[in-house]
Amino acid sequence: MFIVYVLECWIEKKKKFYVGFTEDFKKRLKKHQAGSVKSTKKYDKIKLVYYEACLNKTDSLKREKKLKTGFGRSYLKRRLENYLTNKRL
Repeated sequence: MFIVYVLECWIEKKKKFYVGFTEDFKKRLKKHQAGSVKSTKKYDKIKLVYYEACLNKTDSLKREKKLKTGFGRSYLKRRLENYLTNKRL
């Protein structure tokens, strides 16, 4: 299984969504949380907020790229609407 995932990353009061892809999700998430991933190590808090599973690596890479576009970011905001409006840190 190949996983496309979205992390909510916080540094002070600034929030960012990080979109990634992996075959071993548990291992990858631990690396993010341990600060071993260059693109997320500067963040204080990292939380999984969304994921999708694919059976094919090519399909999952296409999905990751799609979620990183403006359309993909808008899709995630609509998909996570209730989470984002009810969430307080």
